[in-house]
Amino acid sequence: MRLSRSCAPGLRAGSKTITKESMSIFPTLRKIETYVLENYPFMAGGFERGRTEFGNEWEKAFEETLSAVLLDDDALFKAADGYVDFAVDALKLHNRFEKEREYVNKTYDEAAKEVYHNPEYMHSLYLPGILLSHFLWPHHYRQRLFFEGTFLADMRRAKAVAFFDIGIGSGYYSRLMLKALPGARGHGFDVSESSKAYTERQLDAFGVLDRYEVRLGDITQGDPEATTRWLTSVEVLEHLEDPITFLKGLRRMLESGGKAFITAALDAPNADHIYLYQSPEEVITQLLDAGFNIEQYHLAAAYVPKQRDLSVPKIAAFVVT
Repeated sequence: MRLSRSCAPGLRAGSKTITKESMSIFPTLRKIETYVLENYPFMAGGFERGRTEFGNEWEKAFEETLSAVLLDDDALFKAADGYVDFAVDALKLHNRFEKEREYVNKTYDEAAKEVYHNPEYMHSLYLPGILLSHFLWPHHYRQRLFFEGTFLADMRRAKAVAFFDIGIGSGYYSRLMLKALPGARGHGFDVSESSKAYTERQLDAFGVLDRYEVRLGDITQGDPEATTRWLTSVEVLEHLEDPITFLKGLRRMLESGGKAFITAALDAPNADHIYLYQSPEEVITQLLDAGFNIEQYHLAAAYVPKQRDLSVPKIAAFVVT
C-alpha cells in the first residue's frame, strides 16, 4: 500500500532543510526530494549525497531531466515510487548475494519474460528506477562524468554525425549524445518495446526524437551491414548468458578507426543480472578476446564498505577501439 503523496516544505533532508525558497531554484528536484523524504525517509540520503559530492551541476542536470520527462506531480511521484521499489529490490538481492556470492540462477529468456517484455514492470519500476539511479547512485553519476569527459568529448571534437546505442534502457545516454551533437543522428538497438517507448518519450521531451530511430531485435543476429564509427553499450554485458558473443557482435558493428564506450556492472545483483563479473580484469579479458583495444577505463564503487570483506556494487566503463 502506497503512502500519501504530499509535498509539505520545511522537512529536513540530511543536514539541510528543504524550504519554500529552495523549492524555487530547482522546483521539480525539490518536490521529488520532499516526497521521498516524507514517504521513504530511509531513501532520502541519495539527494543530499549527490548535492554534496557533485554540487550545483548535479542539481541542474537532475532538474533538467525531471522537469522534461516527468511532466506532472503524478508522473513524478510514480517515478519516485518505482525508483524506491527498484532500489529496495536491489538491496534485498545484494543481501542474499553477500551470503551466496552468486546471482540468482536465471536464463536470459526467463529474465526477458520477467523484465524486458513485462510492460507493467518496465514502466512502473524498472525504467524510472534506471532513470533516477543515474543521479541518485553516485557511481552511476561518476560514470556519466567519465563518459562526457572522454568518449563524448571525442565525439564532439570529431564532429560525429551518427552513433549506435546498443541496449538503450531509458534512453538516457542516447539523449546525452543527441543533445551534445546537434547535427548527429542516432540508432538505438534493444529487445524491449517498453524501452523503445520510454526512450522515444524522453527524446521527444528534449526535442531530439526526429534524429533518432530504434530497432528492435538481437544485434548478434542483425544486419551485417549495420556499422558505425561511434558505439555505446551501457550496462548490458551482465544481462547476458554469453557476453563474448555479444561483444564480438559489437566489434563487427564498429568500423575501422571507430570508437566504443562499453560498461559492465560488477558484484551488482538485480532482477535481470545473469553474468557475474567480480573484477574489471574479467571484463578486460573479454573485451580483448572480442578484438577490442582498450584506450581508457574507469571504475566506480557505489559506496565504501563498512568491512573489507563485504562486496560493493561497482561499474567498470571502457573506451575501446
